[in-house]
Amino acid sequence: MTAHNAEPVVASLFVALVILVLAFMTGGQVRNLDEAVIPDDTLSLRTFMEVFIGYFYDLMKDMMGAKRAKRYFPIIGTLALFIFFSNILGLIPGFSPPTSSLDITAGCAVVVFITFNYYGIKENGLGYFKHLAGPVWWLAPLIFPIEVLSLCIRPVTLCVRLMLNMAVDHLLVTIVLGMFALLLPIPIMILGTLVCVVQVLVFCLLTSIYISLATEHEEHEPSAHGAHAAAH
Repeated sequence: MTAHNAEPVVASLFVALVILVLAFMTGGQVRNLDEAVIPDDTLSLRTFMEVFIGYFYDLMKDMMGAKRAKRYFPIIGTLALFIFFSNILGLIPGFSPPTSSLDITAGCAVVVFITFNYYGIKENGLGYFKHLAGPVWWLAPLIFPIEVLSLCIRPVTLCVRLMLNMAVDHLLVTIVLGMFALLLPIPIMILGTLVCVVQVLVFCLLTSIYISLATEHEEHEPSAHGAHAAAH
C-alpha cells in the first residue's frame, strides 16, 4: 500500500477515533439523568450530538415508523457521524476528506448493501427473493435479473456520488482558498460545510430508503415507496 493509498485509511481511523472520544464524552454527560433532561443554555457537545442524532432518527421514524427506526438506527447513526466528520475533515487546511477516496466510500456502500439485504432476508425470509421475482410468475425469469442488477447498482451509485461530490468540493475549496485566501475564506468555508452536510443527508436518506424497502413487507408499512420516488 502506497502512502497515497494509505492516507484515506489513516484519516478514516482518525475520524473513527474522534467519534469514539466524542461518544465517550457525550455518554459521560448524559449518564446523570437528572442533569441530562435539562438542555444546555448554549451550544455544547451534548446539544450538538442530541440535535444531530435526533434529526436522523426523526428522518427514519417518519419514513419507516418508530419500531423499525429504533431497530435500524445504529447503522444509520454510525454512517451519519462517520461521513459527517470525514467530510468536515476536508475543510481543515492540509487534510483531505476520507470520503473523497473511492476505497472509503465503496467500503461504506458495501456495508449498506450487506445491511439492507441482511435485514430484508431476516424480516421476510424467502419472501425477500420472491419479491425480487415480481408479482407474475411467468415474468420472473425476466424481472428477477433486473431486480438483482438494480440492487447491485445501489451501492455503486452511493459510493460514486459521495466520492465525486466530496472530491470536487475539496478541490474547489482548495483552489479558491489558494487564490483568494485573504478575501473570501468565510463564504467558501460556509459553502463547503453546506456540501458536507447535504452529502451526509443524501447518503443516509438513501440508505434508510433501501432498508425500508427491504423490510417493509414484514412490517406492512408502505410509506417507503413514496420516499423512494421522491428521492429519485
